[in-house]
Amino acid sequence: MTNEGDLAGFLRSRRERLKPEHVGLRSTGRRRTPGLRREELATVAGLSVEYLERLEQGRDTNPSVAVLAALAEGLRLSDEDKQHLVMLAMKRHSATLLPAPPPVSDEPRPTVRTLLDHLDPTPACLLGPIYNVVAWNHACEAVIRPLGVLDQDPPNFIRYHFLNPTARQVFADDDWEATADDVVGWLRSAQPDWGSDDEFRTLVDDLSAVPDFASRWAAHPIAHRQPGSKRLSHPDAGTLNFTMEVLLVGEANHWLQLWLPRDEKTASAVNALLSAPPPLRILKSG
Repeated sequence: MTNEGDLAGFLRSRRERLKPEHVGLRSTGRRRTPGLRREELATVAGLSVEYLERLEQGRDTNPSVAVLAALAEGLRLSDEDKQHLVMLAMKRHSATLLPAPPPVSDEPRPTVRTLLDHLDPTPACLLGPIYNVVAWNHACEAVIRPLGVLDQDPPNFIRYHFLNPTARQVFADDDWEATADDVVGWLRSAQPDWGSDDEFRTLVDDLSAVPDFASRWAAHPIAHRQPGSKRLSHPDAGTLNFTMEVLLVGEANHWLQLWLPRDEKTASAVNALLSAPPPLRILKSG
């Protein structure tokens, strides 16, 4: 079940993104806060200011389908935002009619782990709802272990991105910012299903102390997992260029991420990492 404030926060964030001219209104007077005034949204959505205030303050958490449709139209929501709005409302009041998602730490099927091994020498990993790295193949380990991703137990790409200083060295500034936007959007999109999971809550609580995360989280971004390009500065292999392909597996609470080299230089560098001998490990006495 989602938190009572999730729907309220989402509505406020989308109102604050809009300007009067976006909805056919004239901008008048000095504005103390960004975005549309509450009375302006009430006008374009055909709702009373009092009712909209109750929704945005979390005092009314059961809007009708007609109200949701009016809000979606008034806020000029994208298709992704509309879907998220509906899921927030449904999860709050129709949870008994919806199948409960597996826990964040749900184990993948053994056959999926076998599939990962068969994908070598293409780097591939299995990710969970909060971007926890559940499993990976040999090629993936060769690429990401020198980056420090696997230093955490359990490893998590979002924790790595915001809490590990190495991430700032791996990504150029613009790429770091864009990836930060993406991963927070993925986490917000997972909130209707996994927002009450202890691991989800712990992750958000830990990261909320980081301003770069907290500001993005407060904006309620929504993003779905999709293919994309990444340029990495690897400490052992130099600049690597990948296309990230994503495939849902199992009950859709896990997905495969494949790192496909975009050029011959990257492919050769991955092969070199695979052929390099493993690092020496210090044998601890006692």
